[in-house]
Formats: sequence, C-alpha cells, structure tokens
Amino acid sequence: MKKIVFARKNSGLKKREALTGYLFVSPWVIGVLTFLIIPLGQSFYYSLCSVKISPKGRKYEFIALKNYTDLFRLDVWFIENMIRYLLNTLISVPVIVVFALIIAMLLNEKLKGKGFFRTIYFLPVIVVSGPVMIQLADQGATSIPAMNVSGIIRVLDTYLPAFMVEPVANLFNNMILILWYSGVQILIFLAALQKIDNSLYEAAKIDGGSGWECFWKITLPITKPMILLNAVYTVIYVSGNEQNVIINSIYNDMFAVNRGYGFASAKAWLYSVVVLAIVGFFALVLRNRDTYQAEIKRFEKMKAIEEKERRKLLRRQARRSGKKPKGVCTG
Repeated sequence: MKKIVFARKNSGLKKREALTGYLFVSPWVIGVLTFLIIPLGQSFYYSLCSVKISPKGRKYEFIALKNYTDLFRLDVWFIENMIRYLLNTLISVPVIVVFALIIAMLLNEKLKGKGFFRTIYFLPVIVVSGPVMIQLADQGATSIPAMNVSGIIRVLDTYLPAFMVEPVANLFNNMILILWYSGVQILIFLAALQKIDNSLYEAAKIDGGSGWECFWKITLPITKPMILLNAVYTVIYVSGNEQNVIINSIYNDMFAVNRGYGFASAKAWLYSVVVLAIVGFFALVLRNRDTYQAEIKRFEKMKAIEEKERRKLLRRQARRSGKKPKGVCTG
C-alpha cells in the first residue's frame, strides 16, 4: 500500500516538473512556429505560385515548378553567381576560421591588457553594420595598403586555374573583412582554449613535447568541435550578409514587375539548399575521426558483450543447480 502511495506521489511530481519544463520551452516553440516554420511554409508555397499584387491584395496562381525552371532559363547570371559564391565560400571560410584560431591562441597567452585586445577584436562585430561594410568595400578600404595586390594576382594567375584566381584575389582585396568576420569565432575559440587543463601542456613539455606537437596532440583535438561550430557559423554569416550578390538579387526580384515573390522565393530556396550542402560538406570534412575515442567505444562494446555472456552463463548454471545466480537480477 505504501509503495502505491509513493508511486502516485512520484508520478504527480514528474507531471509537475514536466509541466514546468513545457512552460519554459513554450515561448521558444511559439517563436519558432511564428517566425520560422510558418514563414518557411509560406515562402515554399510562393515558390510554386505566380504571385501578383493588386489593390485587392495578393493573387496566387499555382504554376508548380515553373519558377525553378525559369531560374535557369531566364536568369542568365544565376548559375555564374552561384559558382562564384561556392568558390568564395570554400576559400574564405577556412581562412576566417584559421585566422580566428590563431588570434584566440595569442589572446589566451599571458599578456598585459588581454581584455583590451579582446574588446578590440570583437568591436567590429557590434559597430560595423552591413551598409558600412558595403561603403568601405566600394571605396577600397577593406584591403591592406601595404599589400601589393596586383602583384599577388599576377602570381596567382600564373600558378592557379583561372576559375580560382578571382576568389583568391577577392580574399586579398578584402583582408580587413576577415577581421570583421572573426569576432564571434575568436570568442568561441577563446572559451574552448580556456577550458583546457594546463597540466596537459605541462605533462607534454616534461615528456619533451614541442609547442607544435602540443598544438597537434592537445589543442587541435580538444578544439575540433569548436572548429566545426565556427565553420558552420561562418558559412551562414557569409551567406547572409549584404555584400552577397545572390542575396541582393533576391531582394531585387521580389519587387520586379516581371518576376515577383514567387520567382524570388524559388531562388531563395535553391540558394538555401546550396548553403545547406556547403554546411554538410564542412561537417563531413571536420567530423571527429579521433581513433582514441573509437578505441574506447570499441572496448566498451566488447566489455558489454562479455558482461552479457557472463550473465547468460550464470543463469544456465543457476538453472542446473536450482540456486539463484550471484550478480544477476532475475526479477
């Protein structure tokens, strides 16, 4: 009887805890439904329709995949802009992530005014907005004056294929943008580096490990999840800024007379698929392939199998002798 009363009290406590959890999660769920799921569904429906705006409101005419086929037939710059975006992203994202990791490692060292330098590197993320960056890029203020970009481009043109010269040249022309894009990534790497126990580095140095070996054997494996996180963040950030040609074309197509919401929605969905493919590519490349962790999992699996076989053997012996086996729960 006491067990039944205790079980009822326990179930009531679990229900109250679950209700509290649902109440805390409900604002997020409502926000996601209102500002993400429903707009996504509407934009996909727009991409399958011809949307016309009249004084009476919007008129929708279902045309299936015509907007998607028109992208390749009518928009002659779409494929070229998409290829240029792919090359720029695949080249710029690793550079930004590596730069952020280097700066984070420098800021993690013992130096005076560490907080000041952290603020300086993160300040452009807060202060510099999209329109400001566009104006600075148009005026050539995003390149380093001391760098001979034209000479670098001539060298690249000699040793690299033609389709790779333009993305790399754009990277050199916009070196200051790398600093602006790296503020959040630097903070994420810095948080990961500060969680590494210094005793690991001390033990490695006692064993004769160099700084390079400490980086490859300690720092890089521990920060590998943060590298993936920063790569995904950088892809999304670069893909949605105001300097992106495809984003600007989507804005322009929304209000174009001969294209409209449907055509722009189709372009946005195709662009989103490409962005997700790039994110998947970086996730595949940067996935954790740590052999040590794999060996631990394999050992734990073998240990579980051995324990299962031991329990089976004890049960068989107990059945033969008619006694309860030790270490086995028969209930």
